[in-house]
Amino acid sequence: MKSKEKALLVAELAKAKLAEDVVILDMRKVSSITDFFVIASASSTKRCQTIADNIESGLSEKREHVYKIEGYREGLWVLVDSFDVVVHIFYGDVRKFYNLEGLWGDAPRIKLCHKKKKSRSKKTLTKK
Repeated sequence: MKSKEKALLVAELAKAKLAEDVVILDMRKVSSITDFFVIASASSTKRCQTIADNIESGLSEKREHVYKIEGYREGLWVLVDSFDVVVHIFYGDVRKFYNLEGLWGDAPRIKLCHKKKKSRSKKTLTKK
């Protein structure tokens, strides 16, 4: 799987578990650390853990490996290292404090597809 494809998959896996403000930074021209950062916020420490779990299992299904997960127990800043894609999942104001988007402001952002929610049709009940 190509790095960009993996980053987009990881973003979707995070959003599937209600990650907020998901951003993908293309790090290839600004750093040798990794190809992409995926940055997301979560509304609780448990949600940070759930998002990390979903990313790990989703990558595993695609036969992609997660090298290491850091910060899982505390759930304030969970880092999922998948070699060419590194995921940062933040709880609360931790994301603002570390400001990775500002620190890596030269990195281009990758646009995410926003799936439209299906509207539910109203079913009418009829008596027989």
